[in-house]
Amino acid sequence: MRLFMICFAIVIILVARSVFAGGLREIELRDGSSITGEVVSLNNGIYTIKSESLGTVKIEESKVSVIRQKSSTQGAGGEARSLQNKMMNDEEIMSLIQSLQNDPEFKKILEDPDVLKAVNAGDIPALMANPKITKLLNNRTVQEIQKKVK
Repeated sequence: MRLFMICFAIVIILVARSVFAGGLREIELRDGSSITGEVVSLNNGIYTIKSESLGTVKIEESKVSVIRQKSSTQGAGGEARSLQNKMMNDEEIMSLIQSLQNDPEFKKILEDPDVLKAVNAGDIPALMANPKITKLLNNRTVQEIQKKVK
């Protein structure tokens, strides 16, 4: 049951990130520079970022040190609860989340001590900044859940 709750928490974060996307992020690069913009996607190890000053840029995941929330998300709590209720009341979505417990990619991430620490602490910014969690946005099951929620 605990494993399922961790899976569920991570899926909610991933889905909420895509459903409520559009917030500004500060992307700190390994060379010490940073970019402020909206993280549009992560595909095949390449972030696509919309920046007011730079336009749309593509950055290799390996060059990113950390991604931080730039703007306040005070109204997001109610939206996240609504999203959680919607997901919990949909048997198909819950079945998909249950199936993630057997997904090797997901299992590997669930074994990461930093991920578990952030989930247990409710540290959503740390989870959203974690490249392993961001990579899960490309997981087929997570994408299917996102489609069903939208």
